[in-house]
Amino acid sequence: MNGILIIDKPAGWTSHDVVAKLRGVLRIKRVGHGGTLDPMATGVLPVFVGRATRAVEFCEGSDKEYIAGIRFGIVTDTQDITGNTLSSCEAAVSEEELLAVIPRFLHAQKQVPPMYSAIKIGGVKLYELARRGKEVTRPARDVFISEIEVVGWGCESDSAANGSHASLRVVCSKGTYIRTLCHDIGAALGCGAAMSALRRTRVGEFSLDRAFTLDEVCQAVATGEIEKVLLPLDTLFECYPKVALDTEYANRCKNGAVCLMRGMADGKYRLYDSSGQFLALGEARNFKVRAIKSFFEPL
Repeated sequence: MNGILIIDKPAGWTSHDVVAKLRGVLRIKRVGHGGTLDPMATGVLPVFVGRATRAVEFCEGSDKEYIAGIRFGIVTDTQDITGNTLSSCEAAVSEEELLAVIPRFLHAQKQVPPMYSAIKIGGVKLYELARRGKEVTRPARDVFISEIEVVGWGCESDSAANGSHASLRVVCSKGTYIRTLCHDIGAALGCGAAMSALRRTRVGEFSLDRAFTLDEVCQAVATGEIEKVLLPLDTLFECYPKVALDTEYANRCKNGAVCLMRGMADGKYRLYDSSGQFLALGEARNFKVRAIKSFFEPL
């Protein structure tokens, strides 16, 4: 079994919990995910099955889109509302005030990751240190936030738009912490803030309209209809042109040799054999085509 499952991760589950569940349901060990979500977060979690796990690295680097709740007037040790409160105050932020600080957080920038994260310092995960009451200096990381849009005001328990909550749509690069973005926006506003909710709506080309719940996947497996929820591996690379290779060039591709293809523009391509089997993600340079990563089943 090879392919990609787009899971709508439920709240309260870690990404590893989802992978462990699917390993048991699918009865296959080679299962991995394409981008960690915090337990409180929901939404798009690409899961790679079988030989498709070779493609995880290409998914992890994709841009991501989120809908985040931000609560003003509170600072926590985890930078979200699940943590211990470090300070709080009455806050009534106007939309104009929020819009005024958002441009500071757009485009290329440095972001200091939170202590409650899986990043390792000296071989130890930061959250393990944080749970022992320790805080260490974390080097800032390069991130890129291309879009921040205010899409809501107030929250379900706060029907009046009193300025204590807002919802943001964020499009960002790999490695961006939305919790930290909310925390930093609160600091810029002078009142503090914490992330109150998070839903990932897109990873690269995979959006929520292609996602299934764990229950739906389990039902598909039970009824022998896994093909209804399992995407072909080459779906990950559907933004690149498709090229069919003849028998000679397909064999060269499988053996890691370069294929000379006159007239082919520089860039990345999906490479297939004459039967339509997806062989590899390839790259053309000066009419020479080589496989970047192969995905065919070896004999």
